[in-house]
Amino acid sequence: MINKTTFTIPVAPVTKKNHGQIITVGGRPRVIPSKQYRDYEEQAVKFCPRHEIDYPVNVKAIFYMKTRRRVDIANLIGALHDVLVAAGTVIDDNNRIIASVDGCRVRYDKENPRTVVVIERSIESERENETY
Repeated sequence: MINKTTFTIPVAPVTKKNHGQIITVGGRPRVIPSKQYRDYEEQAVKFCPRHEIDYPVNVKAIFYMKTRRRVDIANLIGALHDVLVAAGTVIDDNNRIIASVDGCRVRYDKENPRTVVVIERSIESERENETY
C-alpha cells in the first residue's frame, strides 16, 4: 500500500470524449476512441507505475497543454483515469478507488505538454466508504 506517488506522463494530454470515431459492428453504430486517443493511451501507460491500487485515493493532475485552446477538464480527468486503469496503476476508476480529484488544473506549456500526476492514499474516504 502506497501513501503517495508522483509521476509525469510526458505526452500531450488528449481527451477521450472529444476524439471519438463511429464504426458499424453487426449493422449497429458504435463509438470507439479515435486513433489519436488510442495512440495517446498507448504512449501514456508506459510512464505510469503498476501499483494495482484497490483502496481510496485522491488523484491530482496538472495537465500542461500545448495550446491555449479551451478544454474540458472533466474530459481530461476521465481520459487520465482510463489510462491509469489500462496501466494497472489503479484496478478500477470507480468512486471507491478514485475517491476524489482535488487539486486538478489545466496549464499551458507549448514546449513541454505533459501531465503531472500525484496519487495519495485517502484515509478520510476509507471511513466514508464504510457507510456505503
